[in-house]
Parts: sequence; C-alpha cells; structure tokens
Amino acid sequence: MFYAGRSRQTTHEVFNQPEACARDLWATDAPLRHWVSVIGADAAHLTDFGAKAGSAEMREAGFEANRHPPELRLFDRGGRRLDEVAFHPAYHRLMDLGLSAGIAALPWEGAAMGHSTHAAMLYMLSQVEPGVCCPMTMTYAAPAALSATPAIAAGWVPKLTTRGYDPTPGPVAQKRAATMGMAMTEKQGGSDVRTNTTRALRDGDDWRLTGHKWFCSAPMCDGFLTLAQTDGGLSCFLVPRHTPDGARNALQIQRLKDKLGNRANASSEIEYHNAWAQMVGAEGAGVKTIIEMVQHTRLDTAVAPAGLMQAALSEAFWWVEGRSAFQRRLIDQPLMRSVLADLSLEAEGALALSMRVARAFDTPAERAFARIAVAVAKFWSNKRAPWLIVEAMECLGGMGYVEETPLPLLYREAPLNGIWEGSGNVICLDILRALAREPDSAGALRAELLAAKGADRRYDAALKAHLERWPALPPEAEARWFAERLAVLLAGSILLREGDSATADGWIATRIEGTRGHVPGAVSGLDSDAILRRRQSA
Repeated sequence: MFYAGRSRQTTHEVFNQPEACARDLWATDAPLRHWVSVIGADAAHLTDFGAKAGSAEMREAGFEANRHPPELRLFDRGGRRLDEVAFHPAYHRLMDLGLSAGIAALPWEGAAMGHSTHAAMLYMLSQVEPGVCCPMTMTYAAPAALSATPAIAAGWVPKLTTRGYDPTPGPVAQKRAATMGMAMTEKQGGSDVRTNTTRALRDGDDWRLTGHKWFCSAPMCDGFLTLAQTDGGLSCFLVPRHTPDGARNALQIQRLKDKLGNRANASSEIEYHNAWAQMVGAEGAGVKTIIEMVQHTRLDTAVAPAGLMQAALSEAFWWVEGRSAFQRRLIDQPLMRSVLADLSLEAEGALALSMRVARAFDTPAERAFARIAVAVAKFWSNKRAPWLIVEAMECLGGMGYVEETPLPLLYREAPLNGIWEGSGNVICLDILRALAREPDSAGALRAELLAAKGADRRYDAALKAHLERWPALPPEAEARWFAERLAVLLAGSILLREGDSATADGWIATRIEGTRGHVPGAVSGLDSDAILRRRQSA
C-alpha cells in the first residue's frame, strides 16, 4: 500500500529515529504531580491544562509563533500613525489558551493555592512556547500593584482577571478582557530606575508623561505600568493604550527589539509624547508601588527555568529511549544514565524550589519568606538552566542542534529569565539588602534551612559550614557565592523534607557535599535507576 507523503525509495527508509510525538505535560511529568500534591495546588485544573497545552496543535502553534515573529506597523497607507504590532494567528491561539484557562486570573479569584496553580501552569506553558508567557505574567502580576489605588483597580482588575483573551484595540471599559505590560527601564539607567528622566506633569486630576523607555514589554497590551519623575519624586503611573474617550494615547513605538530568543513576544522601545496617565500609589513612591508587581513577575522568572529544563530533559529522554548506538539503546548505557540522572536532579531541584516559593505566595504568614526565597530561586535556577539545556542538546547529538527540535528555541530562551526582572548581580544585591533591612525575611529563611536539620548528616555539616563562613552578611564581592550556597541548601532542605529519597540523596551528595566533577554526568554513587524511574514512571 502506498502512503501519501512518504517516499518509497530505498535510500529514504528511516529507522533508528524516534517518532516525534505530542506529550501530555501533566500525565508524563511525575515530579510535577508530586510537587503539586505536596503544595496543594489544583490538580484537576492542571490535569486538563496539561493535556491541552501539550497537544500536537499547541506544540505546532509554538513553532509557528517562532517562525513568524511579530511585525511592527507604524503607519497606515495614508501615513497616519498606527503604532501597532501584528502577530501570527498561532500567537493568539497560545494567548487564548493560557488566559482562558485562568493563568492570570486564578490567583485573584479567591481559590486556595491560586498562585501555586498559576505557577504550575506557567511551568507547563513555558515548555510549549515561552515567549507568550511574558504578557501573561505581567497581566497576572499587575493587580498586586494596582491595589495601591483602589479607584483605578476597580476599573482594571476585573478585566485583567477575566478568564478570556481579547486582542482587539480599544478603551479597557469596552473590552471583555485586558492585558497589562510594563515600561520601567531607560537608556541611561537600566536597573537603576531612580535615574529615570521621563517626566510627568499634572493635568487636572490626571497626568501627562513625556519621555523615552528603553524596554517596554508586550507593546500591544491594553495598559502599561511605568515610572516617571514628578516634583515629588519617582512615581508609578498607569498609561493605557487608549484614553477613556476612545482616542489612541500618545504612546509611540520606536522599534521592536531584535532579541536572541523570546521571538514570539514583541519587546519594544517606546516614547511618551504628553501621554495621558493616572498615578498609582502615592507620589514619590513609584518603586514601592511597582515592586509589588515585580515581586510577582519574579515568581514567574523563578518558575520558568524549571519549565525550560523539563522541556529539554523530556526531549533528551524521548531521544535516548528511542535510539540505539553500538548495539544498545542509549538509555541503557551507563554513561548516558549518569548524565541523565545528574540532569534529572537539577531539573527536580529547580521545580521543588519554585513550587515551594509559589506556596509561600499563597500563604499570608509566609510573605517574608516569599520576599527572600523568590530572589534566591530566580538567581540559582536561571544560572543552571543553560547548563542543563546545552547538555540535553548534546544527548541528541547533531539532531539537537537542528531547528526541527525544540532544543535551539530552549537554548536561546535559557538566559532570558536570569536577565529580566533583575540580572544576577542585581538579584544578589537585593538578597543582601532584604536580609539586612527585613529581619522577618532573614528569620524565615533561616527557619526554612534549619527545618531539615537532623535529616542528613551531610546537610547538617554543610549548613553548619555555611553559617560559620557567613555569620553575618558577606562582603558584596562574595554575594554570588553566598546566594549559590543559600539556593543549594534551601533546595536540599525542601527535598529532604518533602521529596523523593533517591533525588534528595543525590542532591545532597552532588550539590551540597560536592562529591562530583565540574561537568554534567561527572558523578558517581547515585541511585540512577531510581532517579530515572521517577522520570519514566508516567
């Protein structure tokens, strides 16, 4: 029988090549199911979302959204300014998938463990197409900042937390759902936002903004939280794309950024030309106001690398289970098993750490712990994601370097979450600042580390050495070393108390005790069979 689309030529016979397949992101991820059970997130909702997000249709949409990046359309045919970005239909399908499933709404609907369920959804969606996660993350985080001005929140938060997606342009009052972006950094300052030069002048009860923003994420959002200077100091403003009377606001897109990765998402430079705005929070309290949004976007930048690692590791497992070399399946070869076990430890450590942080966001009594732990998790997991993704690519050999697999996309995406919302040095300095100024955060972090004391002598010895090495805050030049040790100890504490025994033992041996070499798979003494079974148990 002849099968359409398949060659019958002898030289085109294909064997020893695993068939590409869709993957249910919930049913095939035993570690995720474990940690969702531990933190008490909504497993029923995640079961449904994981099946939909992992479908062949959505995976193809992810590829298409990257093949056809957004296009800037500054003017119409008559020369009138449009300042719009056009997206491929696949982008809109992915946005609709996430927002209609409640990825931005769940945490604010009053259900138990809403932030944790959101985090697990983002972890899965990052494996399909990480670029679309950016506007969803900002939309999720915006209500935390808008709450500083209840009158503004009343008009915006119901639209931001609607389970739905409405990309049509227009005033927010006329839309069934809305999205929110952010524009903080400027050319002269970057992370040093207090040097911003954008000016805000009063216009009755409202304000007018003039200035340039070096990085505005997702410029087709319905509104943007931004920072500008007033006579009272740096303040936070909400700048809508359309003014309440329906007119286009005076926000002009200068160009789209040509980024390494994150290709499906539009990132831009913009200018405000006497743009209409409303102040959020108190005058002069811009950083204090917008940091509430940043704290929540940081949760997602701590979760996303765990999702990227899982995506890369899943591709590696798919390949080595379906391909043979030297008369043996790759998965059965001892050296490959050591590599995969080592990578599995890294992926689960990142997942455990991010899910523990998400649980703290859902627990009012743990606000102080969330404040410090999200920075620790963001720093460490984003340093490890490129390390893991490169090695997973190598598991596939030359095929891993080909764009028909997801590995190149994941590789380009790997540095992003470590840079956005504060690069490594900024985050490390923020950790020191929080520990110095917020004794509740320092105490909560110490309590979490001590909670595993007595569970493993190697952990106890490492914790003792850490506390003796830094009885107080370290000098600034040692901040990265200090943050790294905090992260591996914190993940170790979580794994020892709530994780799988083989994974916890492997983490302690290789990350805390340090009995390993410097490259992935340079390990010995792991219970590789148990660690790999956990990944293959679905």
